[in-house]
Amino acid sequence: MRSVPPGIGRPPYAATGDPGPPRASPVRTADEVERMRRAGHAAAEILLEVGAQVAPGVTTDQLDEVVHEATLARGGYPSPLNYRGYPKSVCTSVNEVICHGIPDSRPLVEGDIVNVDVTIYLDGVHGDTSATLAVGEISEHDRCLIVETRDAMDQGIDAAGPGRTVNVIGRAIERHARRHRLGVVREFIGHGIGTEFHSAIQVPHYYDPGANTVLVPGMTFTVEPMLTLGSPECAPLWDDKWTAVTRDGRRTAQFEHTVLVTEEGVERLTVTADGRVPADAFAPTAPV
Repeated sequence: MRSVPPGIGRPPYAATGDPGPPRASPVRTADEVERMRRAGHAAAEILLEVGAQVAPGVTTDQLDEVVHEATLARGGYPSPLNYRGYPKSVCTSVNEVICHGIPDSRPLVEGDIVNVDVTIYLDGVHGDTSATLAVGEISEHDRCLIVETRDAMDQGIDAAGPGRTVNVIGRAIERHARRHRLGVVREFIGHGIGTEFHSAIQVPHYYDPGANTVLVPGMTFTVEPMLTLGSPECAPLWDDKWTAVTRDGRRTAQFEHTVLVTEEGVERLTVTADGRVPADAFAPTAPV
């Protein structure tokens, strides 16, 4: 684990690793919303900074260092660090890794794809975002996977709004995935977020009739679909108790925004203060 200076504000689990059960209200106060906007801006800036370093020969541990230092430079704490014992400051999920990949010494190689999942704890709230990036030139199948996963996330977010139920998000995502013959991972879902890293709202990325919580203004949560080229079935977790991979070894992609339900619709919080979206900066192009 990388060290955090004593002057940086820490989430309650930073020392023990135990976040405890979620207790926070699913609806944010006006002050919390403003702080979450700042945390969201910072998370997007960090993702842009680390994304620019993704290239053949770079190790995921080097990406962890970039995220760690960029987070501290903004006065924040890297939310993953010691959350339930997680040993690093970012999740880096390469190729068939669905999520929660732990940065290590493996260099990225041409043709890989890697999801970089950044979360910052800043001013008492969390901002959480991720994007799947191409490492050099990638195959057409992988390019389509990345593009359609990002589109699925956007369609899920656009389906949400005040008075609607949570399951409209999953319905939109699953419909888009099926249209492009992609699998939807069911084991990992979006979650409430705010003063707690993971709070009580659960957001399936597939249609679940039981996910009928009504969305109201002030709710904040993540939308983060994980789509696959092959079967969406997960293999057992690796021995590190974190890394989740596809059972068939085929590739998977993920995108994520932290969002806020407003009176008019849904606001994406994890964009920069001047409106830049990391996924736009690193959108893959077709191979030559």
